[in-house]
Amino acid sequence: MPKIRVLVVDDAVVMRKLISEAISRDPAIEVVGVAANGHIALQKLTQVNPDLVTLDIEMPEMDGLATLRELRKTHPKLPVIMFSTLTSRGAEATLDALSVGATDYVTKPSNMGNVTECIERLQTELVAKIKVHCRHVVPAPVATPVYTQAIAGRTTSIRVRPSVSGPVDVVCIATSTGGPNALADVFKHFPANFHLPILIVQHMPPVFTAMLAERMTALRSVPFHEGAEGMMVQPGHAYIAPGGKHMEVRRFGTGAVLHLQEEAPENSCRPAADVLFRSAVAAYGAKILGVVMTGMGQDGMRGCELIRERGGQVVAQDEATSVVWGMPGAVVHAGYADKILPLDQLAGEIVRRTQSARPLAVLA
Repeated sequence: MPKIRVLVVDDAVVMRKLISEAISRDPAIEVVGVAANGHIALQKLTQVNPDLVTLDIEMPEMDGLATLRELRKTHPKLPVIMFSTLTSRGAEATLDALSVGATDYVTKPSNMGNVTECIERLQTELVAKIKVHCRHVVPAPVATPVYTQAIAGRTTSIRVRPSVSGPVDVVCIATSTGGPNALADVFKHFPANFHLPILIVQHMPPVFTAMLAERMTALRSVPFHEGAEGMMVQPGHAYIAPGGKHMEVRRFGTGAVLHLQEEAPENSCRPAADVLFRSAVAAYGAKILGVVMTGMGQDGMRGCELIRERGGQVVAQDEATSVVWGMPGAVVHAGYADKILPLDQLAGEIVRRTQSARPLAVLA
């Protein structure tokens, strides 16, 4: 079986060695080249013919963003994973990179003095993403189908359940890999007068979620906030779970408030969509619309199970428009999706399913 070929681009010698070591420990992946800046990386693309590139954002001579823009002119489909720092500058640059064609990102280990810890973290986070984005080289096992249904003009194997409908008081959204761009695509088509609260889990580290909320607000659809402890849930506002914390919603009088906690990760995630969805079911009962979009893993699937058991509704993004069809695919194959739609139809579907709803009263 062929190995996944990776080109590592970073100006720091130590970082190049750490990334190369972490990658080389997996028998399915090999490092076929390294580069200290963007100019060298672009030259090596045709020489080593990689299946994936890891690209540092901050480099001298030609930084990661400039390199990415040039790379996309000749290699529009080549997977590129950006490396960034856990800073406001790093978060902003990462979101810029995702908007101009980066496939994914990984934050640099904070404790660079502990080599073993750094390599282990890179093996956990980076190697998994390399394999997901290079399924065309080393295909993942395919689950045995259960039923077959036509979705978006093609045939897909899923479990199906009767669709449900009813009043909605809150929209809960779960997304991960590919999520920032997908959220932007959905909300740029949202009406400014949308009248329900929207609660979102986007798998991102601290700092990144605050920056994402700012960028989403700039779309001028609905106001976005990074969730905070005790924050009142207002109609027509969207709340993004902060990186590193689970976000829950709780009843408070005739309204609802956000609660943040740092209990153990679920599905290897914190924030986790299952935590949010579970709390939303306790607070809103059946009056929930759950939306699961592009992302690795299966976070949100158990939460959607609870939503459907209580009589709520679930919509999932389709495979063709997902960067990774892990999270929505898990919901679809478990039979919890009322509808499976491409990205460009999600905004209209959310509005349609909530247009007859009335917002929950909120305390002043």
